[in-house]
Amino acid sequence: MLPLVDKPLIQYAVEEAQASGIEEFIIITGKHKRAIEDHFDSFHELEEVLQQKGKEALLQELNRLNNLSFAFIRQRAPLGLGHAVLCARPFVKDEAFAVLLSDDVIPPGESLLKDMIALHRQRGVAVVALQEVPQEEVHKYGVIRGSQVAPGLYRIEDLVEKPQEQEAPSRLAVIGRYILLPRVFEVLKDLPPGAAGEIQLTDALRVLAAEGALYGLLYRGRRYDAGDKFGFLMATVEMALESPELGERFRAFLQQVALKR
Repeated sequence: MLPLVDKPLIQYAVEEAQASGIEEFIIITGKHKRAIEDHFDSFHELEEVLQQKGKEALLQELNRLNNLSFAFIRQRAPLGLGHAVLCARPFVKDEAFAVLLSDDVIPPGESLLKDMIALHRQRGVAVVALQEVPQEEVHKYGVIRGSQVAPGLYRIEDLVEKPQEQEAPSRLAVIGRYILLPRVFEVLKDLPPGAAGEIQLTDALRVLAAEGALYGLLYRGRRYDAGDKFGFLMATVEMALESPELGERFRAFLQQVALKR
């Protein structure tokens, strides 16, 4: 729910999925996260006030997600990303589904998720998003070992979680966008807890990779790690500069700040 310019991080992910044709959402929450549910709920009183005051632009912004369906599932203990995905099983059932980690911000207009969905439909496999990272940053990510089967497309053979620089099999890191099949639930439910007693999604992906059913799509666009302080600042500046409402004034402000330095 941390605001990025004028909306919370999670809404950027929802709007990205909406632009890719997704209309049904399962949001996994933890304790004290009721604000997320409230944010995506209807607010009839505010809608009436905006309508009475003729603030159509604000009303349209408020209603832009009204055609979407949301389900909220409480993850009762912080048992890892793999466990959070497993919590969605009763709602997903036998369909392919997307997983979006909203602290990985993909700017509006990028086609990463659409491209991943298209690749899944073409090949019928699970797909993860990849980004090439500097060698000195591989220790922050799950990194793949694989072979390129087409430009920007990799068949993943294995993954190494947060390797040391000298031990990384590549510089291709998994980022927070996944298209997964129901098979992943079967893998997750049988996984023993990994690091810190958590069920790791990476461990499940390794099983899928060993079965030959995991591909990676290389993303060359912009991405901001808003879970990192510097990444959040970069995202804030970039999004503010691209805002039709704020961009021009904010650019002038930054120029003034630069001159003062």
